[in-house]
Amino acid sequence: MAFHLDTDLPTELAPLAWLIGKWVGAGVVGYPTMESRNFGQEIICAHDGRPFLEWRSQTWLLDDAGDKVRPLATEVGFWRPVPETEDGTNVELLLSHPTGFVEMYAGHAQPAKVELRTDGVMRSPHAKEYTAGHRMYGYVQSNLMWVMDMAAMGQPLTSHLSAELKRAD
Repeated sequence: MAFHLDTDLPTELAPLAWLIGKWVGAGVVGYPTMESRNFGQEIICAHDGRPFLEWRSQTWLLDDAGDKVRPLATEVGFWRPVPETEDGTNVELLLSHPTGFVEMYAGHAQPAKVELRTDGVMRSPHAKEYTAGHRMYGYVQSNLMWVMDMAAMGQPLTSHLSAELKRAD
């Protein structure tokens, strides 16, 4: 993905412009079906002049000393601003995962905050059961902070991930 931040940014991307860049940091992953653990993360969010953002996130498990143990999740996708609807939706996030599922989120972007809920989840017959997600991203004191709740493995929408990332570009 080519990183590019300049005056060529389409106007409709203005509420998402703060996401553009390379972000690195750490967070916590947990769920009723698993033990809580620390993870590292790198996100690259870029644009090529067209009215969408490219998104790539990679995570890895960290040991108690903060060293990488093994890869965890990878997601790639696109942020798409859309005309605002009656319920306030003005952005979509389309994500694909190598573990066999694709998510389509819809939500509301405003300067320094985005909140999204899954509008659809498609799974491969071989993927783990996952039915819904809720994500919030915020630009707080120059950091990217985000949280995700997930409904999966027979559990209702429950806290799953949170992280704080610093700009690295």
